[in-house]
Amino acid sequence: MRRGGYSGRGGFGHHSSSSSSSSDGRGYHGNPCLTMHQPWASLLVHGIKRVEGRSWPSPITGRLWIHAASKVPDPDTIKAMEDFYREIYAVDGITGINFPQHYPVSRLLGCVEVVGCLRSQELVCWEDVPQSVRLEGLTDFCWLCENPQKLVVPFEMRGYQGVYNLERRIYDGAVRGLTPVQGPLPVKFPLPDPRDRSSLKPGSLTFDAPKSALQKSPSVTAAIAGARAAATQFSKKDHNAAAACTSHAREQCSGNGDLPSIVQGSTAAYSQNLDAEPLRRPRLEYGASSRWH
Repeated sequence: MRRGGYSGRGGFGHHSSSSSSSSDGRGYHGNPCLTMHQPWASLLVHGIKRVEGRSWPSPITGRLWIHAASKVPDPDTIKAMEDFYREIYAVDGITGINFPQHYPVSRLLGCVEVVGCLRSQELVCWEDVPQSVRLEGLTDFCWLCENPQKLVVPFEMRGYQGVYNLERRIYDGAVRGLTPVQGPLPVKFPLPDPRDRSSLKPGSLTFDAPKSALQKSPSVTAAIAGARAAATQFSKKDHNAAAACTSHAREQCSGNGDLPSIVQGSTAAYSQNLDAEPLRRPRLEYGASSRWH
């Protein structure tokens, strides 16, 4: 498995999380933010969702702010995703999940800590994590998230594509309003190298796929199919966003050897993208927001 591309902390391009820039959000302050559709955004911030699925590897590790896009989720989409999580948590004996009462849009919701990124083939065969986590590995790349925190009062703001910098004025207000969240089954992802916080990256795990394969019940299989179907409404927009991302990354990597693996994989059919968020944005990390939430 190819190990190039993902570089752990700092991600592609080796951005430093401590680098300075202007206070209007047009540089990289180390306050990365990701805009997601509902209900996936709230499910992540509430600790129910522990794996953020994308067609590209995470460009960062550490705190990632989560913003909900402007599209109001329809009841069928919410039901499909809640049913999915009920089924996969039941595999680990967890029932009675407290889902969010509301799924607000155009709001900064809170943050999680991205501790690593794996390919789906690695996650689904990783026997050191609960089965419900392995069942979340449905995309090319899986961002592993811990320590969810939500804002007591979500902040209204606009979002952008990809991983972008949270404006300083918004960050200063939001960081004071965070409260920890206890999910149904919190996970501490074990590092391949405990001395290296960025060691959990694509290609870092070895596994025997036939021996580690998950057996899915009919109800779990149906729930996975429903979750995928709920996400296909965004797949066409994802394809366009991924194409734009590829063009941008090629320009950035001209003369620097191989194209990052962030733009080498195909967009998953069940990926998602922002609905009508503006293309004008602060300086971004690599990556369009094609994803499966």
